[in-house]
Amino acid sequence: MPIVTPTSATPAPQAMTTASLDAERVLKLAAQSMFDLFAKAALGTMVVDREHRIVWISEGYKQFLPALGHAEHDFVGRRVEEVVPNTLMPQVVDTGRPILVDLLTNKAGTFLVSRLPLRDEAGQVIGAFGMVLLDQPETTMQPLIAKFGRLRRELDAAQAQLAAQRRPRYSIAGFIGSTPAVLEVKRQARRVAATDSTVLLLGETGTGKEVLAQAIHAAGPRAARPFVAVNIAAVPESLLEAEFFGVAPGAYTGAAPKGRDGKFKVAEGGTLFLDEIGDMPLALQAKLLRVLEEQEVEPLGSNRVEKVDVRIIAATSQDLDEMVADGRFRADLFYRLNVLAIRLPPLRERLADLEALAEVLIEDIVRRAGIGPRTLSTDALEALARQGWPGNIRELRNTLEQAVLMSDDRVLTAGHFSPGASRAVAASPAPAPVPPPPRLRPLAEQVAEVERRAIAEAMAATAGNRAAAARLLGMPRSVLYQRLQRHREPGAA
Repeated sequence: MPIVTPTSATPAPQAMTTASLDAERVLKLAAQSMFDLFAKAALGTMVVDREHRIVWISEGYKQFLPALGHAEHDFVGRRVEEVVPNTLMPQVVDTGRPILVDLLTNKAGTFLVSRLPLRDEAGQVIGAFGMVLLDQPETTMQPLIAKFGRLRRELDAAQAQLAAQRRPRYSIAGFIGSTPAVLEVKRQARRVAATDSTVLLLGETGTGKEVLAQAIHAAGPRAARPFVAVNIAAVPESLLEAEFFGVAPGAYTGAAPKGRDGKFKVAEGGTLFLDEIGDMPLALQAKLLRVLEEQEVEPLGSNRVEKVDVRIIAATSQDLDEMVADGRFRADLFYRLNVLAIRLPPLRERLADLEALAEVLIEDIVRRAGIGPRTLSTDALEALARQGWPGNIRELRNTLEQAVLMSDDRVLTAGHFSPGASRAVAASPAPAPVPPPPRLRPLAEQVAEVERRAIAEAMAATAGNRAAAARLLGMPRSVLYQRLQRHREPGAA
């Protein structure tokens, strides 16, 4: 048998082993050399392990310890985030991705730093290596530092402005009124504010549901987080899903390349106020129910879910019980929302609060208008108390604003609020209003009578079908329900 001699193309096993050992030795020497080079060239270096603990610092790094408030024995062995403010070393360990150039600012100063992950033979991250490349870079890297500082100031200003816009403006104590009905509302609000459960606010339009929602948020543990309000009736149905749940990048033609967060994400950690929840389409009600139960949202055009932590306060001026019976509102969503319900009384049930409300509203009106103070006479208060106030506090403010802005008089009398009274600004005192003939009833009574008769005829013509009667009268169903409720109540206008 001929003897076969190994060629250069087929090295012997012993030669392969020797070559591998040499390569491994070279790599180890290179790694050691690089480590030594970085440790000597950098102003300071440190190594942390997989648990973020500092296991070694260079002699150069010790110069920063006094400013950080630690001695060496109190520094090494502790988690790096506990002793180095604003460090990103834990992020490098957790992600395995290096941060080659970064600016670090803390009590020791501003530094140009670099951070690299450390891996074992199997490629697993076992720690990270950090280097302080440059001290006081603001003197040697002026353009970069100036840009960094400007961007940071702009970000801080934008965050402060956004926080101010979402900060609640009202408190439970500031909810005006001292009648028994209002005191009970305040008592209930304080109790529910201490919980994290869903709250349902019930009441006619203009009774102050959003004011109370903000007050509940401000009195609870989420007060420092955002308060985000959405009026469902004001958002087109086609946009509601995107408004609530957000849009994934490139979800549809014209969508923002970076996507857009929905209101649930914007309100993360805080409170989301859903006004006029009765106007939510049935298809979206099912998705809202899932969010309430699972605390997760799925952006439009995305196949992934995102966890959210949001408290829900919902409000409606409609009769949800009747809507559930008619199949216009999901029963399961109603039960999920109706955990803690608070009914806000209409103004006609709390007329004793009218004077206090009017004073606060007038103060706000004159402040915004930049004019002198205005007061109400006794007969003006009596005239206001005789009205039915179907629009409640919102209507009261509208009436007061008209009287204040259309007159130079410092004291507003009943004449400023009588039907047909002139509210034009006059150069001379306005003449006393001429009382109507005894046989002439107030306009509000006549209008209410015509309205009552028209609704009765519509209900009769449709055999009591409210939806059909609303279409016949050309008004929204919610408005028809309010009118029916008002005409049922004794003494209502």
